[in-house]
Parts: sequence; C-alpha cells; structure tokens
Amino acid sequence: MWGAPAEPADSYYEVRPECTDVPNTKFKIRPGKTLSVRRWKAAFSPDGRLDIAKTLDRIHRGGIHPTIRGEVWEFLLGCFDADSTYEERDQIRQQRREQYAKMKSDCREIFPVVGSGKYITAPVITEDGQPISDPLVLAETSQDDNTIEIVKELTSRGPLDNKVIQWLLTLHQIGLDVRRTDRTLVFYEKEENLAKLWDILSVYAWIDIDVGYCQGMSDLCSPMIMLLEDEADAFWCFERLMRRLRGNFRCTDSSVGVETQLCSLATVTQVIDPKLHQHLETLGGGDYLFAFRMLMVLFRREFSFCDSLYLWEMMWALEYDPDMFYQYEDSGSDMEKTEGAKLRQKSTRRCGKYERENMKVKNPEAHLPISVFLVASVLKDKSSTLLQEARGLDDVVQILNDITGNLDAKKACIGAMKLHKKYLKKAQATPSTQRLFPFTL
Repeated sequence: MWGAPAEPADSYYEVRPECTDVPNTKFKIRPGKTLSVRRWKAAFSPDGRLDIAKTLDRIHRGGIHPTIRGEVWEFLLGCFDADSTYEERDQIRQQRREQYAKMKSDCREIFPVVGSGKYITAPVITEDGQPISDPLVLAETSQDDNTIEIVKELTSRGPLDNKVIQWLLTLHQIGLDVRRTDRTLVFYEKEENLAKLWDILSVYAWIDIDVGYCQGMSDLCSPMIMLLEDEADAFWCFERLMRRLRGNFRCTDSSVGVETQLCSLATVTQVIDPKLHQHLETLGGGDYLFAFRMLMVLFRREFSFCDSLYLWEMMWALEYDPDMFYQYEDSGSDMEKTEGAKLRQKSTRRCGKYERENMKVKNPEAHLPISVFLVASVLKDKSSTLLQEARGLDDVVQILNDITGNLDAKKACIGAMKLHKKYLKKAQATPSTQRLFPFTL
C-alpha cells in the first residue's frame, strides 16, 4: 500500500538470540518499490509468460519481497525462460526433479550417508582408496546399526575408480564447511537443513568433475536451501549460479580461477584510480588478493545475510540476459546453441541495465562481471583512507574489514554502474590505455 511504512526484513531470516555481533540489516520492504507478491503475480500473462522488463525495473527500485524471492531468483539465474508458459515450466521442473533424484541416488549407491538426513565431518577414505575405520566416522555415519557395513562397502567391489576416490575425499570437507555456514541463523539449528545443504553440495561435487567442491560454495548454496522448499529446485538454482561463478573455483597447480577477476580488478582500478592502484602496488598488493573473498562468495561476509541476498538480486537483475536460459541448456551441440542464439533477436528492453551497457561493447572479452566493479566501487569509496592510512597490506585488510555491515547494497550497485561507464569511456578514449588493455574495446 502506498504511503505504508517500510517493513524490516529481518523477521524472515531469524537470527539466534545469542548471536549479538551480526551486522545490522539495511534492506527494508518498501511498499511501492519492492517487488511484492501482488505485482509479481500481475507480471504474468494468462498462460504464464513473465513481463521481465517490468520485473527487472521493480527489482532495481527496491529488491524482492522475501516470500517470493526463491521463485523470482529462478528466473534471474536462468532456470526458466521468462517467455515460457506455466505448462512448459511445470514440465521442466518435473524433469529436473527426476534428474536430481537420479544423481542423488547414484551418489547414495556409492556412499549411503547421502540422503540419510546425516552428514560427515571426518574422512572416510585414504588417498589410495582404503576405508578409514575411525570411531568418530563410524559414530557420525551411523544409521540403522549398519555403520561398519557402510565403510566396508566402499571397497567390497574391488579397487575404487579415481573419480569415486576424489569425491569421497571431499565429503568430510563439505561437512566441516556446512557446519560453519550461516550458523547465526535459526534455520540451521535443525540438523535436517544442514544435511540438505550437505547433500546438494555432495551431489554437485559428483557431477562437476573439473571443479568438484571448493571452500566458499556452501556460502553460495545456503540461501537456496532457505528460499526454495524443494531440495531439487534449490540444487538447480545453485547449479545455475555456479555456471556464472565456477571459473572462480577452477584451480590448477599454479593458479586459482578467481585470479582472472583479480587481474580485471587491477586493470579497472588502474584506469579509474591510478593513484590508489600505484599505492597498492607499492604496498605489495598489486595482485589484489585482499579482495579474494569478496569475489569468491559475492560479499556474503561483508553484508548481513538479508542484505547479501538483496545485493545478489540487484546484481543479477542488472546483469540479466534474456538468452541465459538457452545458453545454459545442455541439449544440442555448441554449434546449435550458437546458431540458435543468433536467430533470437535480443531486446534491450528485456535486458538488465548493466547488460545493456555491455551490448554496446563489441568485444565479448570486455564483458566483465558486475562483481568486479562492485569491489572497485568499494575501493574507490575507501580510496582516501587507503592512501592516507594504509602502510602495509595488513592495514588494507583491516580497512576493508571495517566495511562489514556498513555497506548499502543499492548504493554499491549504483556506484558499480557509474564506474563501469567511466571505465569503458576512459579505456576507449585514451590511446595509451587502448594499447595496455586492448580487450576492453
């Protein structure tokens, strides 16, 4: 209702009373600005096609009401095409639920703790594929008094495949991270919710052979568990998010995937704030590793839980590409998907504001994620403090740590958009910059 007071959103993500050091939430549900249940339902045609342009505009103005956040995210992350019908989405949802059930069943065949409502935090196998009969493990994996049989079953069929060994070696690490994830929230006081998070991450680690599981993924997956009641729906929402971010987690013996974005951040900072970049280089921070966490888990640690969700949906709305659903679908060859994308006329009206700016840049390699400019915006805001007070990398880290709970998600996104435009303008206008950073043109 217009004129009604803003409603705090904290009640939707209840914090345990003993947790008194949680950052304050700035996001509020604002009538007339926040995407409400009523406006969300009104955005669909009779057969279920979503007016994505109006939806994106509403999200830009005031975020999403917590009660519909999960179902809106499914569109923002490319789980569904905005131009699909109710019937088409029901079919896709059912197919995906069956696919997830099959993948989970395959994992459970290998290690029956998956899907049991339990999870482990101690290793169950050695690196050469031998089971560990650790009393702690046996206690954690106990179910129906068959714990010893579970461990023995791991090698009863002969030597294990290397993929199976590598997967089993990650399961306890997933459990350790699950136990630490969002422990300030009442939601995760229930073991069943922790087990659900562990199950999803375990299944994902099984299907994504290149990346598997890496620390930080639990922070990205946790909100999906809370927002989407069906475990399979939460899994596919997380899987779509990982399509965007998995490059950050892909590691080799000599590099970490997120280094690409850190290099981009260095480039952006050098263009928009050369004095700060030079100062950071002088301090030994030219690799920008101090921004590692912000990019890996999308500011989850710098915002309250509620504000981080608000930031994410703002980012995804700004980056929204109407072709995303088709780009993510696995059916057809790469060539077929490329040709199909060419045949689809992309409407700028159906794109997010950030994506519209990217469409003006001819070289696809210049399309940096908005997260890079969000970090650049934070550095820009703290530029004077960093220049005056940072005398070493420890000072840089401390200054950036002080922003926790003090950032405004909407202002951060607006700042990122401004820096993006400024960066592209400077990079294209300066010949020396063009020679240094030709990929920006």
